[in-house]
Amino acid sequence: MKLDVWLLLGAVVVIAAIASVRVAHRSGLPSLLLFLGFGFLLGESGFGIPFDDPMIAQQVGLGALALILAEGGLTTTWSHVRKSVPTAMALATLGVAVSIVVVALAVQGLLGADWRTALILGAVLASTDAAAVFSVLRRLPLPTRLSGILEAESGFNDAPTVIVVVLLSQVGKPVPNVGEFVMHAAMELAIGAAVAGLLGPAGAYALRRVALPASGLYPIAVLALTFVAYGGAVLLHGSGFLAVYLTALILGNARLPHRAATRGFAEGAAWLAQIGLFVMLGLLASPLEMPVDVVPGLIAGTVLVLLARPLSVIACAFLVKLARLDDIDWREQAFLSWAGLRGAVPIVLATIPWAAGVGHAEHLFNQVFVIVIVFTLLQGPTLPYVARVLGVAVEGEARDLDVESAPLEQLNADLLQVKVPQGSLLHGVEVFELRLPVDAAVTLIVREGRTFVPTGTTRLRSEDQLLVVTTASCREQVERRLRAVSRRGKLAGWYGERGME
Repeated sequence: MKLDVWLLLGAVVVIAAIASVRVAHRSGLPSLLLFLGFGFLLGESGFGIPFDDPMIAQQVGLGALALILAEGGLTTTWSHVRKSVPTAMALATLGVAVSIVVVALAVQGLLGADWRTALILGAVLASTDAAAVFSVLRRLPLPTRLSGILEAESGFNDAPTVIVVVLLSQVGKPVPNVGEFVMHAAMELAIGAAVAGLLGPAGAYALRRVALPASGLYPIAVLALTFVAYGGAVLLHGSGFLAVYLTALILGNARLPHRAATRGFAEGAAWLAQIGLFVMLGLLASPLEMPVDVVPGLIAGTVLVLLARPLSVIACAFLVKLARLDDIDWREQAFLSWAGLRGAVPIVLATIPWAAGVGHAEHLFNQVFVIVIVFTLLQGPTLPYVARVLGVAVEGEARDLDVESAPLEQLNADLLQVKVPQGSLLHGVEVFELRLPVDAAVTLIVREGRTFVPTGTTRLRSEDQLLVVTTASCREQVERRLRAVSRRGKLAGWYGERGME
């Protein structure tokens, strides 16, 4: 086909995918399923577009995952996930190991697979998907600590799983022993973390001091820095995924010019990457060849969801409690077990052994595809119900405030844009009752299309948009105070992220 036809087809697919996001949002389904459906429709079983190159899928998929991880890091607020990091790191290391072993033992015992194939399947399925987790959990009124664990875990666990899958997919070499796995993974993770630790702060320092001629260049520069981290770490034989996520996390929480524009640009780029990635994976899959792999896939998926994931959560909860780093009760453990969503990451990882020529790798790819579709359909829409039943969701609590900031560099101040969501206890609070620091003030309110300057006795309403001017030094304190009042009302304590001292 000519280039103009490809451009037209690509644009139509993107527009249809964007429209489908609304359907996914209403139903609670991760949008990845609809994007995969577009790929099926365009593929050999639909319009007949041929695509069967796992090597290209692997390379494109890894690049798209790097971009999705970069967006995850840039849009993650460090103060929200800081206390969750020990548990998330345990789930991304010990939890991954437990999940691999349990799935491999079950697949080898129940399906008679050889050990290499069983271990590869366990490793491929061990990683939760950042895009799937973010798209579902950011709509749930969960405690900050619990959502922080799941978000941080999905950002951290891609790196070790990629390392394990690559090691296991080396055809002609024996399966590495445990010591070799640990040493190789530790070295790659250390290099990736070191690259991020150097490049992230250096990039933030440079961006604060370089006056670029156009504001639109700052978001491009930030994303480019994250990919410099990815490529640099890979060239140094380190973990590119850990490097890109940590670099993005550092840059996303640094005081940079045009942060709101950067986040918006990154979100748009990540959505485009997700659409392209899932459509491509749908094209690569062959529905006519999948029936033979449905039963093995369902068996492996059931073991993963009902046995491997819960055991990995229990082991990690015990470890962090023993180390006095966190205390996760049984309700939270149950929710963490059910909320380990799989998405594009396992499917992309399944292309690695396929491209490397591992025996029966195409069947493994089909099994992973079945697992992702079936169990995402099962878990995604039921997460709100499970959260309510387990009592980990606070009924009636507003979702997190949408706060954007525009730096006023010469004044050393920030302009915060705050939207009051439905259910927020900011509704009915008078401006003076916010008790903001003396160096901050609500300067403007936009209500039902009308803009006015509030007084101290102006009552806030749901769907109001506030403009708050604050000095840079107390901006974080202002955000904490607004979130506390939103969740616990005007009598909330000053410093509690959830309205408690």
